[in-house]
Amino acid sequence: MTAQAQTEQQFVIHPATTLGYVHLTTADLERQIAFYQSVLGFKVHGRKDGTASLGAGRDDLLRLTELRGARLARGTTGLYHFAVLVPSRWELAHLLRRLVETRTPIQGMVNHHTHLAIYIADAEGNGIELAWDFPREQWPAPEDLMRLGNGPLDPEDLLSELERDQSPWPGAHPDTRIGHVHLHVADLSAAGRFYQGVLGFQATFSYSAARDFGALFVSAGGYHHHIGLNIWRGVGAPPPPGDAVGLRYFTIVLPSRTELDRLTARVRAAGIGGEEHAEGMLVRDPSHNGVLLTARTEPDRAE
Repeated sequence: MTAQAQTEQQFVIHPATTLGYVHLTTADLERQIAFYQSVLGFKVHGRKDGTASLGAGRDDLLRLTELRGARLARGTTGLYHFAVLVPSRWELAHLLRRLVETRTPIQGMVNHHTHLAIYIADAEGNGIELAWDFPREQWPAPEDLMRLGNGPLDPEDLLSELERDQSPWPGAHPDTRIGHVHLHVADLSAAGRFYQGVLGFQATFSYSAARDFGALFVSAGGYHHHIGLNIWRGVGAPPPPGDAVGLRYFTIVLPSRTELDRLTARVRAAGIGGEEHAEGMLVRDPSHNGVLLTARTEPDRAE
């Protein structure tokens, strides 16, 4: 192994790294805002120059920027889904009931053994996973996940949470956050070199059932995954055109400015061009998916 390979293998992103908001392009801002408010219980944090910020607590979970005439692109890299992670089974049960009440199509319900997941799409087809994590001590070892496969999620059992606690649902809980993003990429090896070798995430699970059906999952701090990567749209899939709805970028949040500076210095040393951003550094992965590197901010004293 070369010295360079050893250095890349040894670099690990800070274990307290998390994900922040997801930024999407939308063809119809009002329609998308209505979906996230009525179905998921998000609140509008602010609006300016065709962009709306939405969330549940202090931090934004989603930003939407309107581009009139934007269209859905098929067969490209980009967003597969992002996970809206709720803090309790009760919260997930309320979301399930809300899906039924609003007649929102459910694409799937799965027990991933590390978390429960309900899959839907927003008003423009962006994939969303509504998720709740089991306590970490109950997670199976990564090497057991393939053997276990995906289990069923019993909707009646989940909805029974609402019988045990009949409190009204006030909307998305303030502790709701973005748990992970799952991306379509053009080359799984290149994606791994970027997210592992450069950014320092660690692989938790991977598989390759066929040439065009591989996936890799990476995380910080032993989480089941912060980023999923797949080639399900084909090896060499092109990036979406500039007028496509969908992912502009997602946000990786370092625990401090010091850690952010450490990571951005590493990105520059790897020869990866980045754009200065008000919140940090915007880079592109090898499949042209946007990644905003930023640092956690402390709440104002008044909060």
